[in-house]
Amino acid sequence: MSSSQNEAIGVLVQARMSSARLPGKVLRALAGKPLLQYVLERLEKSAVGNAVLVATSTDPSDDPVAAFCDRIGIAVFRGPLADVAGRFLGALDSVGWDAFARVNGDSPLIDQQLVDKAVDIYRSADCEIVTNVLPRTYPPGQSVELVRGETFRRGYARMNKPEHFEHVTKFFYEHANRYRIVNFACEHKCAGVHLAVDTEQDWQRVHEIITRMVRPHWDYRFQDILALASAPE
Repeated sequence: MSSSQNEAIGVLVQARMSSARLPGKVLRALAGKPLLQYVLERLEKSAVGNAVLVATSTDPSDDPVAAFCDRIGIAVFRGPLADVAGRFLGALDSVGWDAFARVNGDSPLIDQQLVDKAVDIYRSADCEIVTNVLPRTYPPGQSVELVRGETFRRGYARMNKPEHFEHVTKFFYEHANRYRIVNFACEHKCAGVHLAVDTEQDWQRVHEIITRMVRPHWDYRFQDILALASAPE
């Protein structure tokens, strides 16, 4: 049995207002509700849905993110704006989880079952990191990374490039031979599919997918979303 069977695992959602390409996107309305709300509603349906924390920054620009989380009853941690890895470390220390799954706040269609899959792999395998982006076979907007807390703390102490602090897991992938990493791959053909919201075009695409839904959005699995994305106008 893996030693991780009884470890406390939660989800850290990375969110900020100061996106360079689409400022304010995380709270921009998508079919009537803020983009970030879709992410959180989906994660609430995951196996670790009772342990979700939004990690935003202490910059005044992110006051609306903190206020939104407070209003809907979601825990929030505020840390450095530029040192995102440091923000995650502070968030992790604030809750005391043994491991965390990282999800981006610009992924309103994230399939919560991918988080469950990462947790299942982590609990059953002898590993420190579970990911679906090394190599990437899932499209942007369906990325999940689960990292053992102690591994993250040791890695953070070794980070020495600006991109390590900006991109939370980049250091670990650059030094993948040092860590026990398990990647799980997509079974569907996803070439050219983009489900994260980085640009105005992305926002429009995701908006169209959501408006085609006839059930609660969290009932749609990844393969269902692919079908909606490819449906004729």
